[in-house]
Amino acid sequence: MAGIILVEQFTSGGRIIVGVFVVVLCVMILNFTLKMFEMGYVLRNKRPFYVHKPFFLKSLSSTQKRILMTQFKFYKKLTPKHQRYFEHRVASFISDKVFLGRDGLVVTDEMKVLISATAVMLTFGFRDFYIGLIDKIFIYPDEFYSLTNENYHKGEFNPKLETLVLSWEDFKKGFDNDTDKINLGIHEFAHAIHLNSIKERDVSSTIFSDSFKELTQLLANKEHLRKSLIESQYFREYAYTNQYEFVAVIIETFIESPSEFRSQFPEIYNKTKQMLNFNFAGY
Repeated sequence: MAGIILVEQFTSGGRIIVGVFVVVLCVMILNFTLKMFEMGYVLRNKRPFYVHKPFFLKSLSSTQKRILMTQFKFYKKLTPKHQRYFEHRVASFISDKVFLGRDGLVVTDEMKVLISATAVMLTFGFRDFYIGLIDKIFIYPDEFYSLTNENYHKGEFNPKLETLVLSWEDFKKGFDNDTDKINLGIHEFAHAIHLNSIKERDVSSTIFSDSFKELTQLLANKEHLRKSLIESQYFREYAYTNQYEFVAVIIETFIESPSEFRSQFPEIYNKTKQMLNFNFAGY
């Protein structure tokens, strides 16, 4: 009798284990199927199947939201729905990063919000917007001495240390004149996004990397376009230092002068738009 009970208990336990295994297997198969479906969608459309999740959205304080409304023009161009997503992402980015003042600078809400909003703006078409290669953001009052190349810098990104360093004075100047195609915050975050897209293989990073490859191939194959671009001096000379500076400069230009960029070089504009999956706020 005891043996029969033991067999029944074993059989019952075995059924539970098999049931759990089947459920886990089904979840894995479903997850794989969805990923394959989305990959096919991405290859056809060059954008993620979805970007924003409309639930569990974080909120900013009234003070932080006022900073966005009064000082960040991009936010004001968004629809109310996209503004809510933007607020969630800014709040999430602030929570995810460590902000540290240097040379006696006290980090304020204004600094956290505007710096985070810059990152969120550039990744607003991404599903994963955290830029994993950034852990700490150091803020100096003005230009700082960098040990990297023993020179004074306005900003730098160090992927090995996962740090972004900014001069607050020069960061603010970038937004004071929003049509000169020079913006320190956009430039440094563009570097971080570019390198992060090489390291990560999420959908948005893949689209960014693949689109940039398409852009380089476009310029390599169309000599007249390449020559026209260089001769026009539309991008400042610094853009041609290397591929990383080129990406940063074209993203600065895309954000600050979209209409002029689209008019002057529509093919390059469209590839940049594809890289960032930018389909909002008049872009």
